[in-house]
Amino acid sequence: AVTAKGFAPIATVPTSRTGSLQGTASPIVEKESFQRSLLAAQLANKKTNGKKAEDAPPVNIGWDSHKPVDKAPDSLVRPGDGPDGNYPMRARFEQMIREAQISITDAIEKIDGKATFQEDSWIRANGGGGMSRVLKDGAVFEKAGVNLSVVYGSMPQEALQAATERGVDRAKGMAPGERVPFFACGLSCVMHPRNPHCPTMHFNYRYFETDGGVWWFGGGTDITPAYLNEDDMRHFHGTYKEVCDRHDPEFYPKFKAWADKYFVISHRNETRGLGGIFFDDLNDREPEKLFEFAKDAVNSVVPAYGPIIEAHKDDPFTEHQKQWQLMRRGRYVEFNLVYDRGTVFGLKTGGRIESILMSLPETARWEYDHHPEPGSPEADIMDAFKHAREWV
Repeated sequence: AVTAKGFAPIATVPTSRTGSLQGTASPIVEKESFQRSLLAAQLANKKTNGKKAEDAPPVNIGWDSHKPVDKAPDSLVRPGDGPDGNYPMRARFEQMIREAQISITDAIEKIDGKATFQEDSWIRANGGGGMSRVLKDGAVFEKAGVNLSVVYGSMPQEALQAATERGVDRAKGMAPGERVPFFACGLSCVMHPRNPHCPTMHFNYRYFETDGGVWWFGGGTDITPAYLNEDDMRHFHGTYKEVCDRHDPEFYPKFKAWADKYFVISHRNETRGLGGIFFDDLNDREPEKLFEFAKDAVNSVVPAYGPIIEAHKDDPFTEHQKQWQLMRRGRYVEFNLVYDRGTVFGLKTGGRIESILMSLPETARWEYDHHPEPGSPEADIMDAFKHAREWV
């Protein structure tokens, strides 16, 4: 096992809830931190101390740095690329998420019964690459995507701090202005069904390393319904509670509360959806144990989500219900473009644009000053968006 050097104990996330989003840490602070970090990135591109610029890839990898290929190589992880670190774990994590990408897309194709996933592969000259699988115009899913990426690069220390949950000095011991080499490998997914009674689902599981032996795991799975079905929420959350309990009984309450906090649309004082689990900077035990947890969680996506879609994909719905679904999709877009760390950081550092914006729905709606009718199903789920609930 590789021991992480210089990392602080993982922050404790409170599990008690006040029943309201008031007092939740504002993601606006994170956005301002990103803006400061990106300015620092621009300055760092002009001059660096410590490592010379030619010793490391640029912070902004570049919009045209992704070379399409007919088929991705058997592995996008190459020993010797990126910072020194746990090369076997990098390769194992990539292999694990490759297998998950295939199994999840196969299962979703069977549920849809019409459309299939299109795969695009690409590589980068400085190492890494990715594979995007996107389904569109399906019988059940308007759009679904599962993206795999392996990224090598370097960034200013401030940008690295802004890209993680904890504002800690992960580059301890480095000279001022010295850039931080990093490695990241992850699988991300968003699925937008057609039927308003079928919820949207998102997941992301990732492994990250930086220079000096610092490493961590992050990720989670969350659900965003337009209409509240408590049986569905008990199934979804119950599945992930079972996953968490197999590894640590403290995981579910901690990571459920973390999701409730993270997926807040601060300017609306409401959550994007009804949560799930979310974790970041996880390195408080052996990497092998955390790898097994991430593997269990990503392989539980279909058992947690598939039965809900199967149960509701043929439910009748009205035009009013469809319009409400499109308005909730608008909220989804707001969160992803304003607050989501992965989206904002990818856009500002030259990531592959089609993969980054894959998370957005094909159709959405904004209606001026809309308020659900009191006592309506729309008002019921709005209360759940504003006051976090326990499902299991």
